Order: sequence, then C-alpha cells, then structure tokens
Amino acid sequence: MDYNPKIFLDHIAQTSPFPFLISIDKAEGIYLYAPDGKRYTDLISGIGVSSIGHRHPKVVDAIKRQLDKHLHVMVYGEYIQSTPNLLAKRLAELLPENLNCSYFVNSGTEANEGALKLAKRYTGRTEIISFRKSYHGSTHGSLSVSGNEVKKAAFRPLLPDVRFIEFGNTTDINQITERTACVIMETIQGDAGVRIPTREYMQAIRKRCYDTGTILILDEIQCGMGRTGKLFAFEHYGIVPDVLTVAKAFGGGLPIGAFIADKKMMDTFTHDPMLGHITTFGGNPVCCASALATLEVIEEEQLLEGVEKKGLLFEQYLKHPSIKEVRRIGLMFAIDFDSADRVSAIVNEAKQRGVICYWFLSHPYSFRIAPPLTITEQQIKESCDVILQAIRKTEP
Repeated sequence: MDYNPKIFLDHIAQTSPFPFLISIDKAEGIYLYAPDGKRYTDLISGIGVSSIGHRHPKVVDAIKRQLDKHLHVMVYGEYIQSTPNLLAKRLAELLPENLNCSYFVNSGTEANEGALKLAKRYTGRTEIISFRKSYHGSTHGSLSVSGNEVKKAAFRPLLPDVRFIEFGNTTDINQITERTACVIMETIQGDAGVRIPTREYMQAIRKRCYDTGTILILDEIQCGMGRTGKLFAFEHYGIVPDVLTVAKAFGGGLPIGAFIADKKMMDTFTHDPMLGHITTFGGNPVCCASALATLEVIEEEQLLEGVEKKGLLFEQYLKHPSIKEVRRIGLMFAIDFDSADRVSAIVNEAKQRGVICYWFLSHPYSFRIAPPLTITEQQIKESCDVILQAIRKTEP
C-alpha cells in the first residue's frame, strides 16, 4: 500500500491547490479510517454518495454476487442483463406512472447531459432555461446550464440559447415560453447552499411548463434518494417532472446515474438518428446491483422515517451565537457564518478533530452537513460536540 502524498499531488490530476489531503485506508458505516488508525466521522457522505453508510453489508453482498456472474459484457442497450432489468423495474414501481423508463449512465453530469439532449430531441426546440447559482455538473453541457460564472468563464463558448432566471422568483417564470425546450432545475439547490423553494413556486413552475409544452427536468443528484426525508424530493411539492435525474447516493458507493422519463419520450433516441444517445459503460451490472441493493436497504431499514427526527437533532445540538443561519431539509444542511475564511477555519479544525464537514463551491459562507441516513442519535451528538469545539476554537 502507498499513501505517499507526493504521488497523489504529482501524478493524480488535482482539482484545486488545496485538496483535503487525508489518507483513507478503509471505511465502514459513518466512519473513515486513516492508515494509522485515526477515525473520521463522515458527515458529508462523500458529498452525498454514501447515504446508507460506507460498505453496507447488503450492498457488498449484492456486488459480490454480481461479480461471480459477470462484469461488463457489452455497450449499453444491446444485451439483456438481469440486474439492470431488475433495477429499471424497481424504479418504475417507485416512481409516478410517467417516469417509467430509465437510461443508466455513469454519473450525475452524464444524466443531465442525456436529459438535455432528450428534451431538445423530443420538443424540437433549442432554448434551455436554468437558474442562477445552480450546479448541474462539470461537462460542457451541464456546465452550460450551471449558474456559477466564475467556474464557467474559462471554458466559453458553451452551449448557446441558455437563459438563466432567479430561483424562487415567481415573475421570472414568465420567461418560460413556447420556444423553451426545457427547464432544468435542482429540486433543492445544493451547491448554492441548500436553497429550498416553496410548494407554491414549484407548482407554478410545473404549470408553466405544462402550459408552454416545456419539458421539466428535475435534477435530484444531490437531494434525491431519501436525503430530504422523501425518496425523491419532488414528492414534497405535489408535482411530477417530465424527466428526473439521479446519481450520487443512487449507487450506494459505486458510480451510476440515470435519467428517467416516459418510454414514448425516450424512444426518440432510437431514430432520426438512431443511437441518439449512447454510452459504453452505462448500466454496468455491478453498479446496478449496488443501486438495487441500496433501494432495498432504504426500504427494509425504514431509513426515510428517521430522517426528519435526525435533522431536528442536529438543529438542537448545533447552536452557537456565531451561526448566522441554518438552512435544512431532512438531513441536508447549510450552516452560515460571517465569512468564507471562518468557514474554512471551522472545516479544517473539525477535520483535525476527526469530523468531516465541507464547504460549498458557490456559497463559501456556509459549510455543509449531509451525513449517512444511518447515523444514530449518539453519533449526531458526538459530531455536533466536535463541530462546536471547532467553532469555539476559531472564534476571532
């Protein structure tokens, strides 16, 4: 084994000048372990991925059983394989009637890329409407519809005919017209610092899309799979999207995403031109086995029932005068302070004390908490005690 940071820094492409730079040897439940045995409490679930904890036994068993059968055997969409079949069938059972057909991909940004293409192909329109401060991924199409200009400027030109409106602004909804192919929005804006829309606003968006023949894409890559206390966050709002995108927690720790729509819509990818959207590794059977087991764990362990209670416990324990605001839905938190420097200091101090929280790309005045849904009351209390120590230690 080699945990040499020089190899990491010199030979693995870096995303920033300041990686988190802790070495991880193993993970179990809500904990990460360094090679020297130091334990870290993962309060961010690997940025929303390990929502049923690391290496859940049921997920590990499902992966091992699929490994004994086969790995990749063919590009997506050609061979009939049991595990993708079972996963697609289960999703269709769990989702509303119009979300009956899944296209499996490898990540969240790929799911959004596919959804954007699908909307343009199905409607024959070109305009895309997204939201300021949104985040939909880092590939060219997903970046084009993300609202952080600092992250986008160096990579222009991006997709044309993209318009941005203000999240939560009812007047801006009127900019959705009969030339709009789709509206793409996070049901809960994650990277913007957990921005939670009202029920009335979401229903107004849904109605405007119906009235103009616009496809409504809801991106639940961060907020889906039980994070908000519902399996899918749109269930809080009494609406149903035309296309749903999922990833992150969907795979239980393995890389898989999906965009999900009505079969008649998805069939437009099969002609004019055929192979309208293709992927080599999408629907990988091992990843599908992990995703299917994850759905089973959420149901069998009744994890959704405990989400709101656990979220309230965090609010109860995390009280300090220097906290400016807490925004929360379920177990998805943004905790605001007066400066980005203060947030960075708190996150780094908590890391030294063995608790992992993290910042947001587009809202540096907040740090995020999004723990595994399996976290216990005692683990919540212990984690909050450490965060409060970090807050006190970093007071000016």
